[in-house]
Amino acid sequence: MSNAPIDPENRREFSKFQPPKPNKWPRTERRQQRLRSVLSRRQPDLVVVLENVFDAHNASAVLRSCDAVGVLEVHLVYDVEEPPESVFARTTSSGTAKWMDIHRHESIEDCYTALRAKQLTILVTALQTDSTRLYDSDLASPVALVFGNEQRGASEQAIALADGTIYIPMHGVVESLNISVACAVTLYEALRQRQEAGLYDAPRLSDMELESRLNTWLRR
Repeated sequence: MSNAPIDPENRREFSKFQPPKPNKWPRTERRQQRLRSVLSRRQPDLVVVLENVFDAHNASAVLRSCDAVGVLEVHLVYDVEEPPESVFARTTSSGTAKWMDIHRHESIEDCYTALRAKQLTILVTALQTDSTRLYDSDLASPVALVFGNEQRGASEQAIALADGTIYIPMHGVVESLNISVACAVTLYEALRQRQEAGLYDAPRLSDMELESRLNTWLRR
């Protein structure tokens, strides 16, 4: 038997006799049920905003927490730092970004305008004299949670233009948590409140939107 390569002229004829490559669409029934179950618990009125969070590990951990509690939208504002693009790329097969809507804004004002158009209350995690304790905050209502830069925290503008600030009670020497940890703590308090309110008991998305998103997710 010859080991010579197939002549280019005969390659098309040869390919006719080859079995077709397995198609990724449609996914298995188990996969479809899994994604439908996840979408049925997505919270369209629980939004996370990242302002100049530059560390890829922090940004990735935030997206994982968002996915875990059912966040559907993450908004990004990078007007000082460079964003860790690999974290927010949907083309990364193992990434979390492909399961959420990622929105980018040129400024915090533009971001807040978009959030208020969705009738969301904007709360920034920041330790201010008038900040509300996390566990006394209403996170079951439509809300956008803003998390600032690892070193500087949220900008003065982000705080000034928000509807309020919240803080996580701490009893140690240090006064703040890592951004990804703070986000996880805050989101799981939102999860607790929303579970008690029954917001995970039935789909929050319309039937049409759920089916549309399911079809999109199945192709990823």
